[in-house]
Amino acid sequence: MSYGTPSKPREGTAFATVDFEREGRQTGFIHIPHSPHSDAWGATRIPIAVVKNGDGPTALVTGGNHGDEHEGPITVGELFRELEPREISGRLILIPALNLPAVRAAHRTSPVDGLNLNRTYPGDPQGTISQQISAFVCDHLYPISDAFIDLHSGGSSLDILPSAIVEPTADPEHQRRNIEAVLAFDAPMTVVVSNLGEQRSSTAAAVKAGLTTVGTEMAGTGTVSMDALHICRTGVRNVLKHLKILESDSKPCNAPGARKVLEIPGPQGYVFAPEGGVFEPFDRLGTDVRAGDRAGQVHFVDNPERPPLQLHYRQDGILYAKRHPGRVEPGNCCLVIAAPFEGALS
Repeated sequence: MSYGTPSKPREGTAFATVDFEREGRQTGFIHIPHSPHSDAWGATRIPIAVVKNGDGPTALVTGGNHGDEHEGPITVGELFRELEPREISGRLILIPALNLPAVRAAHRTSPVDGLNLNRTYPGDPQGTISQQISAFVCDHLYPISDAFIDLHSGGSSLDILPSAIVEPTADPEHQRRNIEAVLAFDAPMTVVVSNLGEQRSSTAAAVKAGLTTVGTEMAGTGTVSMDALHICRTGVRNVLKHLKILESDSKPCNAPGARKVLEIPGPQGYVFAPEGGVFEPFDRLGTDVRAGDRAGQVHFVDNPERPPLQLHYRQDGILYAKRHPGRVEPGNCCLVIAAPFEGALS
């Protein structure tokens, strides 16, 4: 039974070419009518696959929310090719390239409408392509799902320690479900990420819909990390075993408290560029740092008379993520600190 709250979908023109209730394996598309200059009656088609075997939970697994994050799309595509219906109990809804225009362009944002898909939820079924994609997910997929696994990486602008992500919620029972599922992923790190209260993301919308929600950050720099891809492949299957969609093995899932849980502790966990220039970090990922320590410096290479601007940490913790391109503009995120999670784990 789904944790979501089914309601009448908002009126729109997007539709799926798969039958979510049919047993076995299917592939098809989320079909979004699109009329650009080059195609008067065309469509943007988002690939979707369904594997179903009898009664049981439904897990929605997505990659490619951002087009420059590659470990997720690889992992989701492999799941469909490798899993036979007889191996599961329930249903998998698999979308390897949710933001297909961005995936094809290897961009964080969509080249069609310039939007960051992960800042459009719950979307608009009468809006732009990105808004229609998020609306279809919220209106048609969340209500028939019990769990959501959303696979992200650092993209082309960040390098992040591979980790499984908890989307926080004020409901203690829901928080327990989320943390248990994220710990089952068994990533090297577990991090609570609130996105500074951002509610327009896929995971925030999934939590609002009542789904057990698991996120990831799998390295980054716009490339494919072999280590992160292995973690991602194994972790998704671990969660599906935890959900009892895949048959469990003898390996026990982590219980709350069995693995150290970290969090991004609000605005003080971020180091932003105050001016444009070239950013030089001083520490490697995973380094223990303290508030007040020098974090890096911004060089003004177009002005040899000006000394570099010193940046400092504002939070004790470990260096969790750092900017990948050297060039920065005012407001660019240069570094992110993770600190021990202060909330309840159960």
